[in-house]
Amino acid sequence: MSLAGLLTFFGAWWIAAATGLAPPQFLPTPLAVAEKFIQLLHEPFAGYTLQQHLWSSLLRYLMGFGLAAVIGLPLGLLMGWFRWLDYIVAPLFEVIRFIAPIAWVPFAALWFGTGIGGPILIIFTGAFPPCVVNAYRGAKYVDNTLLEAARMLGVPTRMILFEVLLPAATPSIIAGLRVSAGLGWMSLVGAELIVASSGIGYMLVKGQSSINTAIVMSGMIAIGMVGGAIDLVLRKIETLAMRNRPRAHR
Repeated sequence: MSLAGLLTFFGAWWIAAATGLAPPQFLPTPLAVAEKFIQLLHEPFAGYTLQQHLWSSLLRYLMGFGLAAVIGLPLGLLMGWFRWLDYIVAPLFEVIRFIAPIAWVPFAALWFGTGIGGPILIIFTGAFPPCVVNAYRGAKYVDNTLLEAARMLGVPTRMILFEVLLPAATPSIIAGLRVSAGLGWMSLVGAELIVASSGIGYMLVKGQSSINTAIVMSGMIAIGMVGGAIDLVLRKIETLAMRNRPRAHR
């Protein structure tokens, strides 16, 4: 059924392009897009080859996503554990998390121009809330029996955090990372459309300004492939974490 779906999609695309329902300039055939994709791997466009644009985007993405995870996950766990911290942070966080990442683009452009800081800021704003929310939920809904047993045994608070709270919250944390990774990657592309001088989003803008749909579609395919690869890596990590989790409680 999956193969049938793919064949139907590409068949409809091919028919629409081949029969002239849309001009080739605006709807190239799948073969033309594939040829352009391969060409971009060897011939620079907007200053760089396709893989160089992707590498530039990945560097920004890893820095923004990594910063969101490093700050967001501990903050969410601590908010779920310490009620006073939840009261302090939650009001401001609830306001910030509903601001779309693209709304930060004007600030990023004013503060950083086309430097690396602007895209990192926008990626951070997209990836940060899911990290906090899922870590918070993971800590908030830990089985009280485990916590009470640890307290009765006189386990120090620091050990409870690392030996009970963190393992119990791991599934929620990883689920948050998967959501965060997707939002961060989408935020990156939006940022590069405006505040970057390289990267896959920048390549899309240049392809659009030169009215070259094949380049734009090639960039979109590359975005989807990299996004799928990122999610696959996180799913593998989730599988390993869930496989090893029961052993940690033996």
